[in-house]
Amino acid sequence: MTNSTTKKLLGATIAAGVVFALAGCGQAPTEEKPGGDAGPAVDDFKPCMVSDEGGFDDKSFNQLGFEGLSKAADELGVKPSKTESKSASDYQSNLDALASEGCTFIVSVGFKLSAPTIEAAKANPDINYAIIDDWADGDGDGKTDAENIKPLVFDTAQAAFLGGYAAASYSKSGTVGTFGGAKIPPVTIFMDGFEMGVKHFNEEKVKDVKVVGWNTETQEGQFTDEFAANDKAKQVAQGIIDQGADVLLPVGGPIYQSAAQAIRDSGGEIALLGVDADVHETDPSVADLLLVSIQKSMDVAVYDAVMEAAKGEFDPTPFVGTLENEGVSLSGFHEFESKVDPALKDELEAIREGIIDGSIDAKSPSSP
Repeated sequence: MTNSTTKKLLGATIAAGVVFALAGCGQAPTEEKPGGDAGPAVDDFKPCMVSDEGGFDDKSFNQLGFEGLSKAADELGVKPSKTESKSASDYQSNLDALASEGCTFIVSVGFKLSAPTIEAAKANPDINYAIIDDWADGDGDGKTDAENIKPLVFDTAQAAFLGGYAAASYSKSGTVGTFGGAKIPPVTIFMDGFEMGVKHFNEEKVKDVKVVGWNTETQEGQFTDEFAANDKAKQVAQGIIDQGADVLLPVGGPIYQSAAQAIRDSGGEIALLGVDADVHETDPSVADLLLVSIQKSMDVAVYDAVMEAAKGEFDPTPFVGTLENEGVSLSGFHEFESKVDPALKDELEAIREGIIDGSIDAKSPSSP
């Protein structure tokens, strides 16, 4: 898309700090009133959730999913249950424990729980399941492996494309960077979109902003191999900063906290990008560092799935979050509002429209 095309495609600006509502692919949900007004749930309905090792206080992935579950439970007047995984070895036993506890709808948070969730669903056909960021297609035939599992997946590359463009626009050094918690599709899809957005900026502006930490073509990059805020994550972030990056995208739940420490220790003017939630809102301790967040409306997707199941209308049809149905989005710039190019918002809206109408290719090898 040329500069002239970009200028013509102006529309509404990107919403600041809003996680948009959605009901299913291409539809927005009917807003329910809080306080039990959502109508009665089926008898003995009990919604539950099992986290990955990031934990429910990660201010990101797991926390956002549980917020959706809790909101639905509050409106239904039922008591939810959750179990936190400390490591991958906990997944199966945690799922089994929730089944034994009487849970009737169980949400698994994350790609890593795929095989355990499939096994649990097959062993408990009377329990309905949902899984975030996975198709539950262990045999690779293109179909979910159990009829009682609903995949909740997101084409995050679309929103990350916008984030990459914004990062390139903001960068003063001409180098931006990214790293992940694990080399799995729900992580690399962010990194793919980010790099594609930077490349699009370079094409539009005739610039040469470089990306360190990831190569979409080779699918190789830097990872901590765990979803934890620790010294390893900080060292990886520092290594990217040492290569001249002044914008940093850490993808993997709480690893952004280690990246923030590396940024502060560096003493440089380095911006941070958040993922999953609007991290400016979920973690004010890093708000001053956050350029923007690449959002996945996991809370709303979980909420809608719970409400369907509560009414006895469980639907295993996969939900796919996109820019068009606002299942993925970009947050506002918050404290960086005055620091970004005044034209950036309109440019991002034009790109968003181009991705939606197909004139801009934001497809990742990991896109749903």
